[in-house]
Amino acid sequence: MSNKTEFKNSLLLMFRARIPFISIRSIERARVLEIIQELAEEINIPMYVHSLSHGMTDIKTRKTVNDDRSVVGGIDFAVQNITQRQNITFVFNEVSDIEDDNIVSRHIYDCVVQAIERGGSICIISTKSVWSQLQRLGMTLTLYPPNEDEMLEIVKDCVLPYKNAFPIEWDEKDFKMVATILANMSKIEAENVLATQMAKGSLTKEDIKLLAQEKDKLFSDISGLEKVKIDSNMLSIGGLSGLQRWLENQKTLLTADLKTRKLRPPRGVLLVGVPGCGKSLSAKFIAANWNLPLYRLDFAAIQGMYVGQSENRLKEAFESADNASPCILWIDEIEKGLASNANDSSGVTSRMIGQFLFWLQESTEKVFVVATANDVTKLPPELLRKGRFDELFFVDLPEEKEREDIINLYIKKNLLPKPSVDTFEKLVSLSSGFAGSDLEGAVRDIAIQAVINGDEFITDKLYESCFQNIVPLSKTSPERIEAIRNWGKERALPASGLAWNNSFNDSTSTRRSIII
Repeated sequence: MSNKTEFKNSLLLMFRARIPFISIRSIERARVLEIIQELAEEINIPMYVHSLSHGMTDIKTRKTVNDDRSVVGGIDFAVQNITQRQNITFVFNEVSDIEDDNIVSRHIYDCVVQAIERGGSICIISTKSVWSQLQRLGMTLTLYPPNEDEMLEIVKDCVLPYKNAFPIEWDEKDFKMVATILANMSKIEAENVLATQMAKGSLTKEDIKLLAQEKDKLFSDISGLEKVKIDSNMLSIGGLSGLQRWLENQKTLLTADLKTRKLRPPRGVLLVGVPGCGKSLSAKFIAANWNLPLYRLDFAAIQGMYVGQSENRLKEAFESADNASPCILWIDEIEKGLASNANDSSGVTSRMIGQFLFWLQESTEKVFVVATANDVTKLPPELLRKGRFDELFFVDLPEEKEREDIINLYIKKNLLPKPSVDTFEKLVSLSSGFAGSDLEGAVRDIAIQAVINGDEFITDKLYESCFQNIVPLSKTSPERIEAIRNWGKERALPASGLAWNNSFNDSTSTRRSIII
């Protein structure tokens, strides 16, 4: 059942029950009025709607019955008619300043009191909350943006009338995919996006990707989230066989129809491991590979100085992510935002953890979370419980074959002349214990010299010198790295999909992710 159907049925019962005050929360006033118009045809109750542009009009005949376009004038007209007639309903389309105790909210309050005595009903459409004393006289309804079922109807209503006018390559599966992409947009937003694509005189399967991009533009600056631009041409990957196989299955689930089996979409993955080994770049790779927009949740931007401000901002960020679905939500170094803190006397962190876990558990939108962590000891235990994330993977230091791949990839990326075979083998040996970021730094130093002095300056000796100048974290903090790896062995799956290696040497062929 679509959200519109549920909303319509509930509102119909309220009208028939003569609820004296009904507040409707929605950003789509036109869509709400469309539903009320349908209900007015079904029930034999006088119904009028007030707007700032037309004043008070009969919703059935659409004739103006009062020219006063002000909200106060509309309320006065409603009070006058409610005292004279029974079972009359007034809908106010544009009312502001009703969140607090003020003249407007008290004026409406007095009108509702009159409606209680005469069986009348006052209905307000707003995007804001209502003064508590006024709200207690009635009931509240929320009309959310169209879900996939309703969006499928909207898409077909927009497209199918033109099937004889120009070529349309979409089949039923494509229509469902488009509905999934456009779900949670407002009806008018979806119609505008579709009309833009149809204006070129055809609809091809390639246009489906463009629809995703158009939706992405609408949500490129949303509360609490940072839009991350991705250049798929700059992302290369090697290894990661275990994580890659798992992600392919999740990609299938993200686009499949799971309703018949009562399954929810995949929730996401937590990547832990050694700093600088590509966990953050994994989020970009997943978004590029799945052709989905990537949003980064920045806890630093969410933190507020007032009581409840941080929690409200986090809630708004999650609501924004739900509206932007399907998408990838990247939470980098999650332990910095949700770290357990015994000194948190205000309880802000605890409430944010609870809010995050609640959303992670209850949201049914197609938002795939990619969370990364370096210091997993700071994470609250409840976040690591089975079922929070779909899986927990450990990204380890690169082994010999992986270092070969990474060095080659960076040399190719920076357009550098290759070292001799013997020197290359020596570089692989020198870089034992290097993270991916260490290898990138070594090759980058060589690229800088190439820019300054030209390619002829690049020699085998320079390669060796730049690699010898790098002191990796595994050498400066071996105890920390070993502790991280020991934690991963006990609690996480290796991203390589193969057996664990027990040390920093290259005696085994363990594979891990390489993302450049």
